[in-house]
Amino acid sequence: MGRFAPSPSGRMHVGNAFASLMAWLAARAEGGRMVLRVEDLDERTRDRSVAETLIDDLAWLGLSWDEGPYWQSERVEVYADAVTRLEEMGLTYPCFCSRADLHAATAPHASDGTYVYQGTCRSLSPEEVEARRAVRAPSTRLMVDGFEVEYVDAVFGRQHEVLDRDCGDFVVRRADGIYAYQLACAVDDALMGVTQVVRGNDLLGSTGRQMYVQRLLGLPSPTYGHVPLLVAADGRRLAKRDGDLDMGALRSRGVSAERLVGWLGSLAGLVDKGAALSADELVAYFSWDAIRACNHQIVVDADALSAV
Repeated sequence: MGRFAPSPSGRMHVGNAFASLMAWLAARAEGGRMVLRVEDLDERTRDRSVAETLIDDLAWLGLSWDEGPYWQSERVEVYADAVTRLEEMGLTYPCFCSRADLHAATAPHASDGTYVYQGTCRSLSPEEVEARRAVRAPSTRLMVDGFEVEYVDAVFGRQHEVLDRDCGDFVVRRADGIYAYQLACAVDDALMGVTQVVRGNDLLGSTGRQMYVQRLLGLPSPTYGHVPLLVAADGRRLAKRDGDLDMGALRSRGVSAERLVGWLGSLAGLVDKGAALSADELVAYFSWDAIRACNHQIVVDADALSAV
């Protein structure tokens, strides 16, 4: 079982379409099913009209699904239960560090620039916790003491993560009460029967945390494949907020789904440039070897799409 997990923070762009297509092809090439889950936990992502547009873009591309859509905003009780179980294990603690505190800290960062939390609030006394709680609401962090994970990524090969070193204790529930991505994603993938996660390689560093949550809760972990990111000519990752090469602009320009699917397939090295074919037709050409041969970042710009 593969999955789509879009966050409705804006219109889908070609980078999102590329990752979605690779996830769909990887599942269908093995005769697998797909589940659609809308990751709308954050208040900023709860505009159903935006989500419906994303869903329509997936359908227009020919990327069908067998289950869903499921909405994370409707699964809050599931995440609450998971955090309660972690709390009962004695593995969580309240954290009063603000984003500004973390940015101002001189603590070490992982190789990708991610702040490695140093356990600042872990040793607070009950009295200190209550005093701080009277001033501001805390987030909830999960202890990661000694956890190491090894897995084989379909693109990056064997991975070894040490959570103390790579991220430190991480947030499972934010101070505003919203359940964190790492917690919700890990729980949903397991409970929805997802056995294969294919997504952009910007999320490679999330894998260890998600597998840790799953292990603590006695849940199975899927396999992973982290595909190349599509970036702008200046090396900047495509972002929904910038309107980079979005699906709305392409569709209004009259670009057909077959031409776009063919172009995305050529970026992955699956077919030659200029190919125009449906997603169903592209399944026969899917190859992890071809994707591994790609650069981890693929540069695209408006000119590159002019011939599509």
